[in-house]
Amino acid sequence: MEEQQPVIIVGAGPSGLATAGCLTRLSIRHIILEREDCFGSLWKKYSYERLHLHLGKQFCELPHFSFPRSCPTYVPRKQFIQYLDDYVSHFNVNPLYKRTVQSAIFDRVSGNWKLKAKNGDSGEIEEYVGRFLVVATGETTDPYIPEIEGLGSFNGEVIHSTGYRSGMEFSNKSVLVVGSGNSGMEIALDLANHDAKTSIIVRSPVHFLSRRMVYLGLILLKHLPCNIVDSLMVMLSKLVYGDLAKYGIKRPSEGPFFMKVKYGKYPVIDVGTYEKIKSGEIEVLSAEIGSIKGQEVVLKNGKSYNYDSIVFCTGFKRSTHLWLQGGEDLLSEDGISKSSGWMGKNGLYCVGLSRKGLYGASLDAQNIANHIKSLLI
Repeated sequence: MEEQQPVIIVGAGPSGLATAGCLTRLSIRHIILEREDCFGSLWKKYSYERLHLHLGKQFCELPHFSFPRSCPTYVPRKQFIQYLDDYVSHFNVNPLYKRTVQSAIFDRVSGNWKLKAKNGDSGEIEEYVGRFLVVATGETTDPYIPEIEGLGSFNGEVIHSTGYRSGMEFSNKSVLVVGSGNSGMEIALDLANHDAKTSIIVRSPVHFLSRRMVYLGLILLKHLPCNIVDSLMVMLSKLVYGDLAKYGIKRPSEGPFFMKVKYGKYPVIDVGTYEKIKSGEIEVLSAEIGSIKGQEVVLKNGKSYNYDSIVFCTGFKRSTHLWLQGGEDLLSEDGISKSSGWMGKNGLYCVGLSRKGLYGASLDAQNIANHIKSLLI
């Protein structure tokens, strides 16, 4: 089976949907290949119940489709899923599900991209041909758990953050959260709220900012240099949170928005975790895991603790390099766009891979659709 469309989109998360919406609006035919059995799978199948968008809804809208006025400023998981459902219905987006791309090669003779994808239902390898290829597989593709000596011997439950739903399941248990990004901090809060004895490993320096601080910072960045905004954010953080070092948390020497742009490292947007750390309901551990023996977790500083469960909030890896051939000018080895770009050579594009969140994905999608339209005229 070989199917040909002008544009092939790989991935039906918010980035892929945004691209499809923009292409539909410009009457450009396209096809979406999605390895899961639904669109927005990270939100629908692999996110915890208390999750909210960390930024205000005006920064998280997909192109040409606003959130309902009834949505709160920080949209909760269920309402964001409904928003995606409405977006798909509005633009009549119809992904092909259970299609795992095996290879994507640009054929210089025909000037087309040729893709092979495995059909998860039939097991057959299907072929697709398109003049343009959009990589929309997202920053959060494949859950990553680091290799740790003895992890296989752990007697309790070990899950990645994508398998976590609610702290209710861990009530009165001793739980270690590994990873101090926003997911780790919020899961630790949820665990503590459900009476789990909670510890979190905070190995690297992190910025703590409130939602209001982040909102103010994003507004100021439209008018002021990043270094000035960062200085203000750090000053406000110190006023609100004080000396975090006494709780085992160090502040980075570089500013929060600078780190976001340069390293893709988000500040912790605090929604209550700080108070739990301050009260001692969440214990901060500052050393990484050395080894595990049964239920005993031994840290590299020599201290050891016993836990019933471990939740790894250790992020994701991207597997684009395993199937995409010829995208080195656009994507780095870890699958992130180089220099926050969205266009490569030979009709190759990427959306949502510039570490700029939903806002960046929305801009990428519009730029891509407009550029393709200009080439088709």
